[in-house]
Amino acid sequence: MNFQLKFKVTEKLYLKDPEKSELGKSIVKNAIELIFEIGFEHFTFKKLATKIGSTEATIYRYFSSKHKLLTYILNWYWSYLECISQLRVSEIKLASDKLDKILEIITHHDKSCVEIEDYDLGKLHAIVVSESSKSYLVKEVDEINKDKVFSPLENLCAFISNIISASNPKFPYPTSLASTLLETAHDQQFFSEHMSKLTDNKDNQNHKSYVLNYLKYLTFNLTK
Repeated sequence: MNFQLKFKVTEKLYLKDPEKSELGKSIVKNAIELIFEIGFEHFTFKKLATKIGSTEATIYRYFSSKHKLLTYILNWYWSYLECISQLRVSEIKLASDKLDKILEIITHHDKSCVEIEDYDLGKLHAIVVSESSKSYLVKEVDEINKDKVFSPLENLCAFISNIISASNPKFPYPTSLASTLLETAHDQQFFSEHMSKLTDNKDNQNHKSYVLNYLKYLTFNLTK
């Protein structure tokens, strides 16, 4: 299935809305490609300008920094994940089964949408695994968050938290568990692929399956 999703990303992240022009969309799409290829540390607007056949000045008319561009990309991903989660769990009755489906979605085991017209979902997921913490693990996070730029992540976390509470109303830490599951899904995937001695995936194979099984064990033993 190939379809197009549109989400409202806070205007605090851009100077000119990239969704309103083909050039803006090209900047975001090619930024995803380039960050995936070379990593965020080596990513520059100069390299992006070369890739799209434009100038750095043009990119700066849309985004004031590469940090804001990365956060824009991540916001789109978090919004997408919440949208897909809402659609998929709406078909499920039992809260525990909903929680099980959420774990499949955040580890990319759910195949309800494998192609997105806007962006390459596989590359987006890879960027989230390796680069997402660089958006908020910064000294200026409190100042940045005054503009509520992390609302999509917070909204996704709240959605998962509500499902955890529905599954076990007596569980005292639903929000903390929700954010832990999201971060662990990324960290354990990264460790499994690159630093396997930090995991129990001794075969160093089937990374997504390993992470999903670990999250299921963690979640359902804590919330039973």
